[in-house]
Amino acid sequence: MTALNRVPSLFSRASTASALTIAAVGGGIVAPGFASDAQAATPATKALQVAASKKGSLYKYGAAGPKRFDCSGLTLYSFKKAGKSLPRTAAAQYNKTNHVSASKRKHGDLVFFHSGRNVYHVGIYAGKGRIWHSPKTGEVVKLQKIWTKSVWYGRVR
Repeated sequence: MTALNRVPSLFSRASTASALTIAAVGGGIVAPGFASDAQAATPATKALQVAASKKGSLYKYGAAGPKRFDCSGLTLYSFKKAGKSLPRTAAAQYNKTNHVSASKRKHGDLVFFHSGRNVYHVGIYAGKGRIWHSPKTGEVVKLQKIWTKSVWYGRVR
């Protein structure tokens, strides 16, 4: 029996079918697309959970949490909570990751947006072509579809 079946009063059919970005797995809350507790226990998955928990937090240039974030501040904060360290900027984070192809990307990998050789934005891959990120001034941390093909993927070591 799944956690959702054990607690029907907490999760209505409407809420589980909606755009909520979390799902109950083994009694814990994890990001969408995770099938097992083992998968939920990885640092990348934990970082994804942390980023999802910051949904609605305001963007602020130079901020790295816990209430406001810029793009690389959100990834830095999320992976720090998962026990991994990252440098401060998106470009430096790209240089610190193991680069992976789009076909090998996994939940929790970093997604780097670039123009030519310059990395200008980063988010955390959430599956189904979506990322958790802190987009820009006037916006909030959110789950969004990747809008360009000019991305590189990196796996945190």
